Amino acid sequence: MADAKVLPFDDDRSRSGAGRRRVAQQAAGAAPVSALPGAQVPESREPGPQAPHEPPEGPGPGTWDRRIASGLAFLRRRVTGEYDVDEFGYDQELTDQVLMSLLRPLAEKYFRVEVKGIENIPSDGGALVVANHSGTLPLDGLMLQVALHDHHPAGRHLRLLAADLVFMLPVVNELARKAGHTLACAEDAERLLRRGEVVGVMPEGFKGLGKPFGDRYKLQRFGRGGFVSTALRAGAPIVPCSIVGAEEIYPMIGNSRTLARILGLPYFPITPTFPWLGPLGAVPLPTKWTIQFGEPIPTDGYPPEAAEDPMLMFNLTDQVREQIQHTLYKLLVQRRSVFL
Repeated sequence: MADAKVLPFDDDRSRSGAGRRRVAQQAAGAAPVSALPGAQVPESREPGPQAPHEPPEGPGPGTWDRRIASGLAFLRRRVTGEYDVDEFGYDQELTDQVLMSLLRPLAEKYFRVEVKGIENIPSDGGALVVANHSGTLPLDGLMLQVALHDHHPAGRHLRLLAADLVFMLPVVNELARKAGHTLACAEDAERLLRRGEVVGVMPEGFKGLGKPFGDRYKLQRFGRGGFVSTALRAGAPIVPCSIVGAEEIYPMIGNSRTLARILGLPYFPITPTFPWLGPLGAVPLPTKWTIQFGEPIPTDGYPPEAAEDPMLMFNLTDQVREQIQHTLYKLLVQRRSVFL
């Protein structure tokens, strides 16, 4: 039997005879009095003014107290030197709390990076991520680092292999070390992989980073396959990675070789805004990015001497390059526009 509806009366004695009959009818599942022919229905009252909707309260005093205490503790450890760095100079606390916090808005709000295939990165153990390189300035490596850390269920950190020039520049050198980057040499890469780290390499190097806008998304040569040899020695899987969106942040329409030679740079870019607009010309265009991690290529099934086989290294290098190039073309066909 349906539950009886309780009307707003204090007790049964205060109801009229009609009121008691209406309650009895509703309790028995009968039609309400208002539905009966000839029934007199009293006018309904207009609802009174409602209280305005109040926005949800922000973090309480306790939350702010904890944040302030955490920030002060972080600063104290910085001043006193009570923090850990590994043998390569990597400072995980500084990376997580400061560097990632600075880069995250750029990835999420400005470039709106979409990450695909993150499940192809193992939850533990070493892996070598091999990606295309572009964009005039190496922002793609930084966005790749944020994407892996923020989207992987295990929050894995990417240890990028960087060119010599990175460690020759003041300030940049120190920040790169703190962020976990290390020199692009086989020995360092192999040590990191054997320690179970995710290592990132961009074999195109400066040829990919500084290629003209007319050659965008056309992969340059992948060197001599040194990254394959390193992965074979460490028995780590190779994960191809394709990045779309970085090619258009600084459309490179020219290269001043004279200025590059004077400044000791591999190239001196000329774009529609730089150097004509000065520092303002260094602001990247807000393109829409997609980062896709492909199917890993296992290497643990090869014998130890496979790392010295030039034909095997050539074949695996070509396989990785073709997989990245094919995925780039597929992503380019799927995207609606450069900025959306």
